[in-house]
Amino acid sequence: MARIAGEPAVFAAASAQVRDARLRSELTTREIASPDHIAPHSVAIAAAISRGPHHPGTVPELASPFGSGRFLLLHDPASRDEWGADFRVVCFAQAPLEQEIGVDPFISDVAWSWLVDALDTHGAEYRYLSGTATKTLSSGFGSLAQQGDAAQIELRASWTPLGTDFAAHAEAWSELLCLLGGLPHHEGIESIAAHRARTRGK
Repeated sequence: MARIAGEPAVFAAASAQVRDARLRSELTTREIASPDHIAPHSVAIAAAISRGPHHPGTVPELASPFGSGRFLLLHDPASRDEWGADFRVVCFAQAPLEQEIGVDPFISDVAWSWLVDALDTHGAEYRYLSGTATKTLSSGFGSLAQQGDAAQIELRASWTPLGTDFAAHAEAWSELLCLLGGLPHHEGIESIAAHRARTRGK
């Protein structure tokens, strides 16, 4: 993609890496408009899981029953004191959970550990990582009673990327999204069962 007039060279190079990142093949992705007034320069990617763990080949319109998310790379030298650098990553990922997993008290810890593990596994250097992992349980009543009970996990996070490999951060986010959606984990990231066993054994 051609450099936009007035766009800093350092951001043009970083955003090109994000656009060319090797995201997991189970995702359908597209670039979307960045929210206004967050940073002078930014690039945003939306993704939805196109193949669920038991439903291969399903292609969503970026609104998947298996999980979806967004990744933003922000650039603002004026925020250097707050961010610790000129760049900041902001991401969101959500996916439904099986009911028995949704009631697990460790699931929020698992979701957060997946983000940390994904960043480390992809070699994405960072600092000032913060965010929330939220588990939601719901039950249908009245005309929605047939929907039964449902569970969902949602993770929102931000961090300051270090180094010059910005693609690694987008790739780590794509790994996180697929893990939340129940897809197989890659080497270096443990499953829910393994995490539960290790945590309970302490």
